[in-house]
This record gives sequence, C-alpha cells and structure tokens, in this order.
Amino acid sequence: MTVGSWTPDSDQSAPRPVDQDVLQHFVTLSRNEQLQDLGAALEPATIDQQAYLMSLDAGSWNSAASGLDDEEIWHLMRFFTLAEEQLAGWQAGAQSPVIWLNKVLKQRGAALQRERLQWIRSHSSNRFLPNGAL
Repeated sequence: MTVGSWTPDSDQSAPRPVDQDVLQHFVTLSRNEQLQDLGAALEPATIDQQAYLMSLDAGSWNSAASGLDDEEIWHLMRFFTLAEEQLAGWQAGAQSPVIWLNKVLKQRGAALQRERLQWIRSHSSNRFLPNGAL
C-alpha cells in the first residue's frame, strides 16, 4: 500500500476576485426595486456562480467597495439582505456581506440611518445584521 501526499491547488485556495460588473448588476436590481423575487430576477448560473460572495472576508469586501459610492453600497446591502432570505446556499450568518459593507460605511463616516437599519432588520431573519456578532 502506498501513502501519498496531497497538495491543494494554489488556484483553488486563492480568494476569488469580486466581479464589479456583477455587483453593478445587483445594485441595478435594487435601484429598480426588482428584489422581491431574486430567484426569477437572476439567471440560475449567476445564482450558483456568485454564492461564494456570501463567504468573503472583510478585506475582500473592503477592496470590492473601494470603487463604490455610499448609495451603491446601500443598494448592495439591500440586495444581500434579501438574497440571504430568498436564495438557497446564500445564507451567511455572521459572515454576511451586509456586515462588512456596513463596516465600510462606518469607516467612511456614513453610518446607516435609523430608517435603513430598521429596513434591514425587518427584511432579514439573520440576527447578526447589520453589525455582526457582539
């Protein structure tokens, strides 16, 4: 019997970059109030291929948000809040992009207004949104 060693592919362990075009598509869905049925609004391939976004770390979201304005970030927060509720495999709990994007806004001095905080809480069953774990 032979025992070998396994080495993971470096490509598989490297973080995937965030596609800004995909983010802009999500922003557009939110701006156009097309978030009520994301399963119908998104192509099945997009749902499958972009689910990894829900598990990205804070650093990845800081980089992804660097070219976005505060309103675009808000629209992404709306999108991801509802995506977590509506799309299978998009549940993120304490690692939700909403949390990381909220932190980006706080760092910019643009913390969410009460109305927006309430919107997130009323549209999500994720107890960690929007501030993360205590």
